[in-house]
Amino acid sequence: MSTGPGPGSNPLAGAFGSLRGNRVRLVLTSSTLLFVELLLIRWVPSEVKYIGFFSNFLLMASFLGIGLGILLGRRRALDTIAIFPVILAIVVWMIASLELNVKVDSQDELFFGLAESTAADVNFLVLPIVFALVTALMAALAIPLGPLLRSMPPLQAYGWDITGSMLGIAGFTILSAAGTPPVVWFAVVAVLVTLLLAGSDGGGLLLRIPAAAALALVLWIAYASSTGSNEIWSPYYRINTYTAGNGELYVNVNGIPHQALHPVNAPKEQFYDQLYKWFPGRTYANVLIVGAGSGTDVAIALAHGAGHVDAVEIDREIQRLGINHHPDHPYQDPRVTRIENDGRAYLRGTDKKYDLVIFALPDSLTLVSSTANIRLESFLFTDESFQSVRDHLAPDGVFVVYNYYREEWLISKIDSMLAATFDSPPIMRMYDARKAIFAAGPLIDSLNGGAPPADTVDQVPAVGDPTPKAATDDWPFLYLRTPFIAPHYLAGLAFALIIALLGVFGAARVGGTSVRRFSPHFFVLGMAFLLLETRSLVSFSLLFGSTWLVNALAFFAILASVLLAILVNARLNIQRAGLLYGGLFIALAVAFLLPPESLLIDPPWLRYLLAGIVAFAPVFLANLVFTYSFRDTKTADMAFASNLLGAMAGGALEYLALLTGYRALLIVVAGLYLLAWLFATRWRVLADTALAHDDGASSELAGEESAATA
Repeated sequence: MSTGPGPGSNPLAGAFGSLRGNRVRLVLTSSTLLFVELLLIRWVPSEVKYIGFFSNFLLMASFLGIGLGILLGRRRALDTIAIFPVILAIVVWMIASLELNVKVDSQDELFFGLAESTAADVNFLVLPIVFALVTALMAALAIPLGPLLRSMPPLQAYGWDITGSMLGIAGFTILSAAGTPPVVWFAVVAVLVTLLLAGSDGGGLLLRIPAAAALALVLWIAYASSTGSNEIWSPYYRINTYTAGNGELYVNVNGIPHQALHPVNAPKEQFYDQLYKWFPGRTYANVLIVGAGSGTDVAIALAHGAGHVDAVEIDREIQRLGINHHPDHPYQDPRVTRIENDGRAYLRGTDKKYDLVIFALPDSLTLVSSTANIRLESFLFTDESFQSVRDHLAPDGVFVVYNYYREEWLISKIDSMLAATFDSPPIMRMYDARKAIFAAGPLIDSLNGGAPPADTVDQVPAVGDPTPKAATDDWPFLYLRTPFIAPHYLAGLAFALIIALLGVFGAARVGGTSVRRFSPHFFVLGMAFLLLETRSLVSFSLLFGSTWLVNALAFFAILASVLLAILVNARLNIQRAGLLYGGLFIALAVAFLLPPESLLIDPPWLRYLLAGIVAFAPVFLANLVFTYSFRDTKTADMAFASNLLGAMAGGALEYLALLTGYRALLIVVAGLYLLAWLFATRWRVLADTALAHDDGASSELAGEESAATA
């Protein structure tokens, strides 16, 4: 079987037919795959309301699609990349033109924004529909990947694939940092796909004209959907603004109501002024506002005599709206210091004491990363975070939290967490629609259980069973009442599993591949590494901040560790896998015994060093284990496909953290790596290398081995 197109009428195809050309094409294909994956994870939630809470489903769909594309590519020429633009045009048209919204109705898990929007009238079936679309799209783009992986030695192919992936991440990160809109992202995809088409031989105008037309349609739809819509693209959201009838500017993110730029003297929610009603005439010399947003909370603090305000906001574009448009101009006041950071990371990096700390409605509408169910504010609302606030309060300071809490059990949960942290119950005032404000700290303790000087307080509503569970750094799920996996997650995972099973068997049949070629060893390695990667990214979000930049750099560093593992295995020619697995199990044990919160120490350089070693040692050793096995595989494409399908299954297993917390995932990871070791050493009939030497292997496989060796 040919491992690539031969030279023909297209001179670029002849160049790509060489080994060097295959390397270039593999890098180009991998970078395109990663760029498109990040684009979808970033763009789809901006168009499909509330799917930002489920972006890990998009990641699983990407893994599944790439695995299916490799299976399909075992009987497809490289020029089938021309199919991708047509499917992309269909997907972009459906996502941009149809009113697709995820509707979630749960009394035991909260999704901020649902109460404020009346547009989410489509049921939860939208999630599997989008999952299927993304799977099909990534499968079409990944069809050339299998032949390219077989065209050179496995480790060499894997190294070029990772290099391409790193280029894709770097490119998309730069575009996100620059605030570019989706039309630019799709233009980059059009250029990359055009380069891939230019290097393929065959198809001629019959395929290339529809592909070019489809790419043009994609760019037109992306441009038309943003024209005249007053859009701003931050690294987190698509931001739109509009002026209401009262003259105030309102902010929507991803099509969902999010903030309003209220003047100080305008009517607004009661909780903004409640602290000053409780303690009239009192001023606060040093104020910290986390979730300062567009500046309303800052303006109110200044109006009540704040001496200095540190305004922390994670999204620079939302803060910039406040700088440019807030009617009271709070960010221009010399008493205000603007800080772009994650609130928890800021608290960790400062030794300042504050008379007033406010968590000002820091409710996000997206996840930190596509691999975990961690929202931007998850690590702000844990027992450990409240303890950090306590340590930063002045001797007579006060900590204030307010929001639209929507459920009485959430009000009860926050009340009990604050009471446990400050050793005395907070005071609370609740308004209509379960809006509420809490105040805790030394100033409240000085009341000795009595009422504040002015205005009244309310009793915390009594809630029945089950008793809400406090959120911690290991189980950072404020918006879950108790550890459980909600039915909407189970339904979505069930649909994903059905699509995966049908897709694998269908792709194997179309690609002329028996499912017997499937490698359980590499499948389990994929499951284990996805869980390990998820836990590592969660740890880094806790240690260094839940910002987009931290997440991008951590993911880039993980891929860099893969390249280092490839180099080590290639140069040292390690012969005993048992040593690698033993080192991995030791590293996992150390990570389990030293959870991330135990590494929050000073000085910062020591914290970074220890965190890097503890978090990345298991990742690096896991990559050594994988590259050791991949080095000796005789069917690189099937091993890679099996690994990606395993990663998709690992994404589903990540939901176990909702039950156990993230630390316990390390036990699951260790069990999976033990199973992978048994597949490779004790049950070799289920290992890739044993299967490749099976007497029943087809002549096609033998031909592929010969071509790879040549």
